[in-house]
Amino acid sequence: MKSSEMIMEIRSCLNISQSELAVKLGVSFATVNRWEKGHCEPSKIAMNAIKSLCNSNNIDFSQFEGNHIISSNEIVTLYHGSKSGIYGAIEPISRNRCDFGKGFYMGTDRIQPLTLICNYPNAKIYTLSVDLSGLRILDVEVGLDWALLVAYNRGKMESVKHSAIYNRIADLSKDCDMIIGYIANDRMFIVLDRFFNGEITDLALINSLSALRLGKQYVALTHKACKKVEIIDEQELTEEDRDTLKQESEANRSKGVAMADEICRKYRRDGRFFDEILKTGE
Repeated sequence: MKSSEMIMEIRSCLNISQSELAVKLGVSFATVNRWEKGHCEPSKIAMNAIKSLCNSNNIDFSQFEGNHIISSNEIVTLYHGSKSGIYGAIEPISRNRCDFGKGFYMGTDRIQPLTLICNYPNAKIYTLSVDLSGLRILDVEVGLDWALLVAYNRGKMESVKHSAIYNRIADLSKDCDMIIGYIANDRMFIVLDRFFNGEITDLALINSLSALRLGKQYVALTHKACKKVEIIDEQELTEEDRDTLKQESEANRSKGVAMADEICRKYRRDGRFFDEILKTGE
């Protein structure tokens, strides 16, 4: 969605004029008018103010960002943790019920995979160079579609199999070589399960995601994408490394869950529950 359309959509949701939006954001009427006419883009500060305004009015900002197929000539540095090491060619052979399906998972932050492998004595951490050129990539924004894609891949949408919403989510990554999306790390497992089990609403979940500022993961879904991954460094974790990581992981998890609990209480009466979303198909 273009930023001009986004501003108009948000203003429509708030049911206010350009002048009223300008006051709420601390900018001039002329600035809002230029945004909506497409003459200029909101600055980073203005975008943060817009997101804050949406959050305070129970508006899911992620609906205006959307998901999109991208192409890139970028070469990125990513990290992968293995319980016992990588032997042979890199393949898309993770468990089926991972966040984005079977693939080869890589994180943008070194600490992401480390917390997942710190309980294994032969664990290794890999630094990777990944060439994104020539790949069909789905970039998933944090929001409801992200949560539903995780639900689909974890088998949580089987009750509505072949419905419109099931097919839409199933087709999001169709024919894609790679998915880029936020990682559902140990701080989010509990919150996601609470959403899937009908204990919290979509707004509570999405605001928890935003507050926790999760890092992104790149998932190579095809052999074509895996061939673009090159190992540039390999390190084995020492027992001391693992003990330190376990302590850090548990502390971060407790802190994250406490933060998410507070947000969930704030939005306990707002938004929709998982079963409601599946029934309405929206």
